[in-house]
Amino acid sequence: MDVGELVAAAERLLGRRHGRLAAGELRAALCDLYEFWLSKAAAAAGVGDPGMPGGVALVAVGGLGRRELVPYSDLDLVLLHDGTTPRPVLDRMANALWYPLWDAKVGLDHAVRTGDEALSVARSDLRTAMGLLEVRAIAGDEELAARLATAARQQWRRTARKRLPELADAVRQRWRRTGHLAQSAEPDLKHAGGGLRDIAVLEALAAAQLIDRLDDELRQVKRLLLDIRTELRLELRRNRDVLSAEQADKIAADMGFGDRFALLKQLYSGARAVRYALEVALRSATGGTRRLRRRPLAEGVVLHGDEVALARGANPAKDPALLLRVAAAAAHTGRPVAHGTLRTLADSAPELRQPWPADARSELIALLGAGEGLIGVIEALDTLGLWSRLLPEWGAVRDLPPAEPVHRWCVDRHLVQTCVEAAKLTTSVARPDLLLIGALLHDIGKGRGADHSVIGADIARQVTQRLGLPDEDVAVVTGMVRHHLLLPHVATRRDITERETVRRVVDTIDGNALLLELLHALTQADSLATGPGMWTPWKAKLVAELVARCRQLIRGVEPVAPDPLTAEQQELAARCRASGRPEVLVTSDGAVATITVAARRDVALLAPVAGALALSSLEVAAATQHEDRDVAVAVLHAAPRFGSPPDDALLREKVVRAVTGRLALAEQLAAKERDYDPGDGGRVEPTVLWFDDEAEGADVALLELRATNRIGLLHRVATALGRSRATVKWARVATFGSSCVDAFAVRAVTGDPRDEAWRRAVERAVLAAAR
Repeated sequence: MDVGELVAAAERLLGRRHGRLAAGELRAALCDLYEFWLSKAAAAAGVGDPGMPGGVALVAVGGLGRRELVPYSDLDLVLLHDGTTPRPVLDRMANALWYPLWDAKVGLDHAVRTGDEALSVARSDLRTAMGLLEVRAIAGDEELAARLATAARQQWRRTARKRLPELADAVRQRWRRTGHLAQSAEPDLKHAGGGLRDIAVLEALAAAQLIDRLDDELRQVKRLLLDIRTELRLELRRNRDVLSAEQADKIAADMGFGDRFALLKQLYSGARAVRYALEVALRSATGGTRRLRRRPLAEGVVLHGDEVALARGANPAKDPALLLRVAAAAAHTGRPVAHGTLRTLADSAPELRQPWPADARSELIALLGAGEGLIGVIEALDTLGLWSRLLPEWGAVRDLPPAEPVHRWCVDRHLVQTCVEAAKLTTSVARPDLLLIGALLHDIGKGRGADHSVIGADIARQVTQRLGLPDEDVAVVTGMVRHHLLLPHVATRRDITERETVRRVVDTIDGNALLLELLHALTQADSLATGPGMWTPWKAKLVAELVARCRQLIRGVEPVAPDPLTAEQQELAARCRASGRPEVLVTSDGAVATITVAARRDVALLAPVAGALALSSLEVAAATQHEDRDVAVAVLHAAPRFGSPPDDALLREKVVRAVTGRLALAEQLAAKERDYDPGDGGRVEPTVLWFDDEAEGADVALLELRATNRIGLLHRVATALGRSRATVKWARVATFGSSCVDAFAVRAVTGDPRDEAWRRAVERAVLAAAR
């Protein structure tokens, strides 16, 4: 079998999909196939030929060495020799092995070394040291390979403890780069905390006899990780280990899980156990036997070395707040809780009865306000079941994958991160304690099959009553959870200059100024904890303006509607009136550009201007259209999709060409979409909704389009509305990763905007444009 036949055989093997070979069987068959070819190629190259001088062996490390080779992995091979074989002979052997693999585009990490050279590299390189623990002979002098394996393990056992600080630092640096698998919406199966690389570190520590070997639970987690990684690479047909939501759906079905949520819940739970086991192993292995000083941190809590522990004589069974004092001390100092302390608390800390003691409630607030230190503490408490003892409702959101791809983390991690962000805002609100509790609970209703805000409000009421909060505080936190989406929803999808819009918000929160203030802070914390780009300067400005108008109305002051056009924009309209030509003004406010276009009143502006902005890679957030006597004035706010905004002069020229019909928008937008959009993968069926109760008058209808976000979508929809004899008063565009919600206040050119026949025609046109 030549290498071409090897690659063809591997492709045929990888083509044997589900129902023929399970993931583990596929890995074993893949190893057998590569080993068969390598042994034949090694024999042909003279490796192991008794007539050749000196001992030579071809050995494998990495996935092939462990016989855990997943599809599309590189091969890690070493041509091992005893130092007596002439170099030209070794070079000829190596070339005969490496070049066919390179020519066939098989990934290869290779070396030619003696055993002493390999051990020398291992002394200075951790990755090599751990890789040699898995060395396995493929062909040639098996005794030579066995000697290296034995020597590598002995060297590792002698030196591992001294190298632990270096190893621990490398692990934590990797965690900082890749995050933790159990908290990520799109986890890295290999490198993230709790992934396969962490399991390899645990196995290396066990090989050094610093910890016990993996127990059955961790071995099952390893198999699950390998199986998912195998299926992922089969789906993608390439070397990739980041599991997206789309691939998780397919893999869950292939592996017999009900859906991706069931698959990811099991994966997250296992990864959590792996990461915690490694964290404890690194701390215990580096702790040594030296006598450690104890420094008091709180009543019954001390800092013992680098860990937070119970003071001598502390009795969790008789001190209901002790668990929370330990957690708060650890979070504020940034030090981990000792594993033995967690075990003691798990065995003897009582469940807190309703209502909680005041000191326990105070310690909970101190814990939630600790900032970044909160994350690791709750993770440790949850691993040993202590967090659920404090908050039984947590079980439904633990390890729950997000339903929306815009979320960076799973639901429980998002709640904790929201507390971290809220802690930065505690000086901006009158009741920081309620802000922190609301942050912790705002998504607690997810994972229960209905509107999470409604269910979450009921749960929040139960939790806050159990905490012992007074009735008025219970009502405020319940309102925060019920309405935590109110401000961003209204600010980004409605015209906040309209009095009725502001009135609806104030009525929704029963005119409660404290609740309004807390919702404002929670909106910011929630957005920042969701993912990059979810709290933009434009969104912050809109929410702040809405809150300011609501405050005025609560105080009994009627909000004043701003002038529709600034003096500068009115001057632009005058210039257009005088010249008879379209005029464009571009101004910038930080990351958001305002594009004002004036043209004759009979010229449609929204569609061509939106198209020109899309061609310039600008994403529209809001648009309004006004009339200044015989001139139409459109004002659009937009920000770059990526990179820097275009030059103002070039942008003005492009907008004028679009408005005057000298720019082939449809063709150029189609070409741009082909270049930048990923295609139809993940695209959802669009939906159109009408909101008559939120319309701003009898002559205006409020239409909302929910669709997959695409380049030029606003241009296409605005064009479709124009063809349907609808004029747009204003538009708001809210983007959530790959999806968007676009709201339009529209009028019928003739007739009633509530006419069903007209609406059906508008719907058909808008849906066709969005597909």
